[in-house]
Amino acid sequence: MTPQELRTFCLSFNDAAEEFPFGPEFSVFKVAGKMFALSSMDAAPLSVNLKCDPDMAVQLRAAHPEIVPGWHMNKRHWNTVTVDAKLPDTMVRELIEDSYDLVVAGLPKAVRLRLDRP
Repeated sequence: MTPQELRTFCLSFNDAAEEFPFGPEFSVFKVAGKMFALSSMDAAPLSVNLKCDPDMAVQLRAAHPEIVPGWHMNKRHWNTVTVDAKLPDTMVRELIEDSYDLVVAGLPKAVRLRLDRP
C-alpha cells in the first residue's frame, strides 16, 4: 500500500476528513472530529496508528511483528501498523475499517445515525 492508497482509503469512509494538527508531516484522519488513523505519509517504512479492541490488539501484536503498541498513543487501545509487503493490503484495510468503526461506535447516537452506522 502506497501513501496515496492509504490516504484514499482513509478518506473513503463516510464523513472522514484529513487534518494536520501536529504539523504538515502528520496526516490525521478523523470522523466527526475524532481520530481513527494517524500517519506520517513521508516516513519510510510507511506506518499508521489505528485504534483497536484491546484484546484483539494483543493477539495482532503476537501474530504479526509489523504490528506494535501505538507510538505516542494509549498502547492498550492503539496499534502502530507498518504498511509494507509483509502484511497483505486487505488486512491493512480491515484494520483501518475496524479503527473507523470503533471510533464511530463511541460517538453519540445522533451522529452514528447521521453516518448510517448503528
